Amino acid sequence: MEPLRWGIIGTGRIAQTFVRDLTYGDDGVVVAVGSRSSSSAATFGDEFDVSHRHGSYEALVADPDVEAVYVATPHPMHHANAVLALDAGKAVLVEKAFTMTVEEATNLVAIARARGLFLMEAMWTRFLPHVVALRELITAGELGDIVSLVADHGKWFERDASSRLFAPELGGSAMLDLGVYPVSFASMIMGAPTRVSAMVTPSFTGVDATASAILGYDHGAQALITCTSSARSATRASVVGTLGRIEIDGDFYAPTSFTLVPRVGQARRYTFETQGRGLHFQASHVAARMRAGETESDIMPLDETVEIMRTMLRIMAA
Repeated sequence: MEPLRWGIIGTGRIAQTFVRDLTYGDDGVVVAVGSRSSSSAATFGDEFDVSHRHGSYEALVADPDVEAVYVATPHPMHHANAVLALDAGKAVLVEKAFTMTVEEATNLVAIARARGLFLMEAMWTRFLPHVVALRELITAGELGDIVSLVADHGKWFERDASSRLFAPELGGSAMLDLGVYPVSFASMIMGAPTRVSAMVTPSFTGVDATASAILGYDHGAQALITCTSSARSATRASVVGTLGRIEIDGDFYAPTSFTLVPRVGQARRYTFETQGRGLHFQASHVAARMRAGETESDIMPLDETVEIMRTMLRIMAA
């Protein structure tokens, strides 16, 4: 099969990581990059050997060589950029957080479904080998009934009012940038919560800097999730069941290892070899789904993405 031809909207760090990681697979290739300035697109193109450089997002989505668009701009631009690509008939992979509001998320899903186009949130963690193995163990009943989950994501960022973590106009938010990982992880294991109890501490710009939440589920399980942009935390996660628990090393959301600790018997260690940051696994998933004629992921479903957005906003409103 010919590799899926990607166009990139945005030239920031995550876009650079995506392009680098794509080289570790053989089912995707970046053919175009689009930026709001021709110079930025040219610099990106030179560094990563991207042949088509566009000085506007409109030109990028109109490029006939582009089959799928990766939206890697700040959160507030995701909706508009994704709509632009969908209107041009392209498949779209949108960085997380997917949008700024539930209404924006719902709108993107409606547009993609109405047009019969592939759309997915770029929660790359779900496609990493250790997370795939974790899901398989849970499905096989190794943990029994799930009782609780704990996940945290904390990083220290310098106090800079212009930073994407702190600037309101850039969607500044510890929850949207960091908390999306533990919230999505809990959603993957337990589904959408029916109860949310949260506490939020604002940053010096007013956006959330630290947030903690207890998520409750009708099946009786609970999840404790935390995030902060003020300190480097352990960034570990664990899933606890009636028959055992899985303890994931830090950083739980990136390529790592875990230990299965059964209630009875010896602990088992699981290690994995991964090249780069692992973003190529999600790109391979997109390519496979599109080749199968599908317009949605079974691992990162659109309806779940909307519910994750809803949960994050409920926490941020605390």
